[in-house]
Amino acid sequence: MNYRMRCYNCGAHLTEQDFCTSCGAQVKQYKMLVMASNRLYNVGLEKARVRDLSGAIVSLRECLRLNKNHIEARNLLGLVYFETGEVTAALSEWVISKNFKPNKNIADTYINMVQENQSRLEEINKTIRSYNQALMHCQQEGKDMAIIQLKKVLKLNPNFLRARQLLALLFMDAGNYDIAERELKKCLKIDNGNMLTKRYLQEVDNMLRPAELAGQDAPVKKEEGAEVIRYYNEKNDLVIKPAQVKEPKATSSVLNVLLGIIIGVAVTFFLVLPARIQAVRQETNEELIAVNEEAADKAAQLDELNVQVADLSQKNKELSAQLEQYAGTDGNLELAEKLLTAAQMYLATPDEEGLRTIGSNLHDIETGADISTLSDSFQNLFRTLMAVAGPQISDLYYNEGYTAYQDGDFQKAVDAYTQAVYFDATDEEALYQLGNAYRRNEDAENALKIYQQVIDLFPNTDRATRSQQYINQLN
Repeated sequence: MNYRMRCYNCGAHLTEQDFCTSCGAQVKQYKMLVMASNRLYNVGLEKARVRDLSGAIVSLRECLRLNKNHIEARNLLGLVYFETGEVTAALSEWVISKNFKPNKNIADTYINMVQENQSRLEEINKTIRSYNQALMHCQQEGKDMAIIQLKKVLKLNPNFLRARQLLALLFMDAGNYDIAERELKKCLKIDNGNMLTKRYLQEVDNMLRPAELAGQDAPVKKEEGAEVIRYYNEKNDLVIKPAQVKEPKATSSVLNVLLGIIIGVAVTFFLVLPARIQAVRQETNEELIAVNEEAADKAAQLDELNVQVADLSQKNKELSAQLEQYAGTDGNLELAEKLLTAAQMYLATPDEEGLRTIGSNLHDIETGADISTLSDSFQNLFRTLMAVAGPQISDLYYNEGYTAYQDGDFQKAVDAYTQAVYFDATDEEALYQLGNAYRRNEDAENALKIYQQVIDLFPNTDRATRSQQYINQLN
């Protein structure tokens, strides 16, 4: 790469000096790191061009270790990951690149290429799930199932290098070295520098061509009934001298034919037929495994659908509860109706029963919801109605409490005086009488609290002095 470096401290363009001419920061070592990072990026780029993807990954990772802000290296690393089938790792690198450089970043194109194609995204997710299932089958000794899963993965994503390597390893474990070699050569076409692929391929070569690797010539079979065959060199050419064959007798020919028929029948019975039976069994097993796998997939989909149904049922209940609340079962519309009813009754100059209804509605509103969470107009109307109607309602309950107190029904007096104080907290007499009612009702704890409130709210008054006396008496 060839671009002007910027200061890590202030972002200004750097010159040939070892310090930033803008902020004065020392940038000599920083320049060395950036140049080393650029060299590693160029090496990774060259390796990617010749499909040495493993080497490119190593170089690009080292480049990013020296300079994590190297956007081109991070985008290229994502492309290399994508080429080897590692879509998740590729998306991670592109998202990080996008965070470092939000604008004018080609990572946007790569991310959109994957995410906007829903069918492609679904295929990627399916390959990841199938690959994980294949790993699980390998751990549980279900190698046949693992092979089936990996074939599905490679059908959807032929460049998934790890999946193809694992498939080749399973074929090697099963002794199918020819198939394993074919898969490993496909791996080399994807990434010709992958050391794991080369190690597997070397092991396959050792199993398929042991005599060649040992430097020995393969043994030459001699046909029965033939005489000694001699080899000799003539003018540096290998010449084979024909063997002298005697003319067979007629009896020998008939016996040989019969013997050949017997041998053919035996070979068919002992070799060909068992192999055919084994092939049919293998095919049946594969079909059974495929059916079981499909059944497992259907069961998993059914479980997932059941979970979705449960979630939707829960959401339906929540939405129904919200709908009931907004429809007025115990929600805001009912509160608004109560408030409007109380306001209408107050404007109509209510009688004693009307004042009780207004008080009941206002009490229900304040205890039924958090007033501060409602609209400003609702709060203003509620406070206004409490201010103008509250003292009248308080007087009503005060008279009721006074009558009950005189009749000796102190519990009823407590209830009435409590309502009087609720609707008019500034009524000193009602608060004081509430303390007396508690005291006469033998509820010393609440009486002490109320007397203390009288002292705190109305200090230096006759009622405060009397309350202190009662406190001393109760204590």
